[in-house]
Amino acid sequence: MLQLEPPASVSVTNGTDQSPGYLPPDESQMRPEWLLDQAKNTAKQQLSSILVPEHQYLTNGKQPKRSLLQGLYSSNVVAKIWGVAAPALFKSEPPTLYPEYTKPGGTRYVFRELDFWTSGFFPGSLYLLLERERRFKRELAMIQEPSVSSSILHPMHLEFACKWWTTNLHQNSTLASTHDLGFMIFPWAKLAWTLDHDILARDTIIRASRVLASRYVPATGAIRSWDTCTTLRYSFTDPTKDFLFIIDNMMNLDMLFWTASETGDQDMYQIAVNHAKKTQACHIRTDYSTTHLVVLDPNTGSVKSRLTNQGYSDTSSWTRGQAWAIAGFAQTYNWTRDASFLETSRACADYFLSKLPANGVPPWDFCAPTDSEQPPDTSAAVIAAYGMLLIHEALHMTPQSCFVATTSTLDTVEQNMQNVQTEFTVIQDDAIPQTILGGATINNYEFAPRRWANHGLVYADYYFLLLGNKLLEMQATMSLSDIQI
Repeated sequence: MLQLEPPASVSVTNGTDQSPGYLPPDESQMRPEWLLDQAKNTAKQQLSSILVPEHQYLTNGKQPKRSLLQGLYSSNVVAKIWGVAAPALFKSEPPTLYPEYTKPGGTRYVFRELDFWTSGFFPGSLYLLLERERRFKRELAMIQEPSVSSSILHPMHLEFACKWWTTNLHQNSTLASTHDLGFMIFPWAKLAWTLDHDILARDTIIRASRVLASRYVPATGAIRSWDTCTTLRYSFTDPTKDFLFIIDNMMNLDMLFWTASETGDQDMYQIAVNHAKKTQACHIRTDYSTTHLVVLDPNTGSVKSRLTNQGYSDTSSWTRGQAWAIAGFAQTYNWTRDASFLETSRACADYFLSKLPANGVPPWDFCAPTDSEQPPDTSAAVIAAYGMLLIHEALHMTPQSCFVATTSTLDTVEQNMQNVQTEFTVIQDDAIPQTILGGATINNYEFAPRRWANHGLVYADYYFLLLGNKLLEMQATMSLSDIQI
């Protein structure tokens, strides 16, 4: 595995040697307590099917944990995010375009309109940095090298950037034509509420949840994902004839469950549960690989076809779809304590780990031919790793064991960190990638209208940061702080 360079000395500049200026209750979890006890009693038996053997993460006499921690919490990670965020702070109006991806072989972000489904991830990354400053300052001080301050960015700069980058995103909460409202709203608005008690953010979440729930079709037992879909191979253009729903939609349920908990909306809660059950029945195969796209009869809910939209084939296992299943079902278990959801998440995780190649880097599709070079997908790696942390949290496992379980998946992160920025700066240098990770793949499907592979991706970086924050929340890093290399 590649070793990361130690954090460099930190400076903040904008290209003119001036610092960017600053412009001015407990949740009801709906969890039956007996399932908590059941999880504790079965944790020991379930542990063996999740953990990666110790010899897989102590290879060649190396101890990768320290360098991985340095990568997760390096000042260079902050520099990457701030390097993209800071230029917008000098504009007269808040952003209306948001980072999505870097072109293969490129370093600069391609920006998309604010109503595109990925618009919430970059502001979500800013809020994750703010969460580290507010909640985990002490833990970070224990992890980082003594020469590196955890406050390399003034909190007031970060607070303003969070507000500035989300000002125009509240309007997305009324978009009735998409199932991606959870991705567009929840990554930033939940933290705006929990960290600052921003009532506007809370209202935005609730409004978005109600709009998302309105896409539920009782006859199908599911929330419609796409109204239409066209590739070079198939086309669905009439929602009255075809009901499309995808594995990705499991991740949007988290927002519905949160809103149901906040407001006591039992109908919304049941909609989310029903959708998860329908996904179990339709998307999860007998070997616990996943189907990407399922087409239902909108009047009866019966399955018309199972297809892929971003994977290698209709019967293959698209890697990011597998990761969405791991994390999505683990989140759903967290709200419902329905043991079947945890079992689905665990089994999907076992499948994911069993299919990882020797180098630990997941390909874009686990079933793509190995006789030709296949692009990787680091976004799948970090999403799956986040989901595995949720599994371990659900099973009440120790911080040490939960870290071990995700190390194999996270090897891909370390192998894609060689281009991290070495100075904390917002100087625009076209030679330095703006993303934290490379090696993501949006869509390499043969019949996709457009194909992107092996590039930077905004939600790969978001889940990289979310993974780091989850480890801090679980105090999983504390048992690793005394490791010597």
